[in-house]
Amino acid sequence: MTATLSVNLNAIAMLRNRRDLPWPDVLHFGRIALANGASGLTVHPRPDQRHIRFSDLPALRRLIDTEFPSAEFNIEGYPTEHFLGLCEDARADQVTLVPDDPAQATSDHGWDFAAEAERLRPIIARLKGRTMRVSLFADPTPDGLDVARELGADRVEFYTGPYGGTHSDEAAAERELAKLRDAGQAAAELGLGVNAGHDLTVANLPALCRALPTLREVSIGHALTADALEYGFAETTKRFIRALQPA
Repeated sequence: MTATLSVNLNAIAMLRNRRDLPWPDVLHFGRIALANGASGLTVHPRPDQRHIRFSDLPALRRLIDTEFPSAEFNIEGYPTEHFLGLCEDARADQVTLVPDDPAQATSDHGWDFAAEAERLRPIIARLKGRTMRVSLFADPTPDGLDVARELGADRVEFYTGPYGGTHSDEAAAERELAKLRDAGQAAAELGLGVNAGHDLTVANLPALCRALPTLREVSIGHALTADALEYGFAETTKRFIRALQPA
């Protein structure tokens, strides 16, 4: 099985929001990602709109519907009533539910499935009733995956931050991959699809794919945006210098 890439646009939106200007344009970069083979787009509309804004969602939905109808729109977030309404209005193809506090800088842990089961059950049923696939953010452990499956989740997204954080320690990376391997096998045995996200890079993706042979999708934004800056910064610097020259 070959995993697909959903490009997370939050980092681009956060850069845009530093100025009261329309660039970098989230819609433009979403189009570039899909035109170059990404299978979908991911956004995380937080309550303070510090990166993706609520107003971005209809435009991204239209982009997919009109230009890339085979692509998917993945909306992730903490399941408040407002968030669920956003997912419904934007007709998300996949909703990834995360247990974030609104003040968190980024998602950094999975659900306690047993403790949150009765809260999640009607939410999952509501989303699936509107033909949205539901993925639950999960720590890389088999614990609780049976509960996630019983609740009706279609997939889990394993939090790969600890693995991504081992970029300079090969032994630590192997330990984290072993955890992911065990969790992925447990998910597969339960019939849960497996997604993954956080701190994934071109360098660490191959080993992750080997550890998770049933991996369906990765959501990547920060490293992808950083690499785009790396590979395009030199040429862009030259363009600005040329613009300063007399005509």
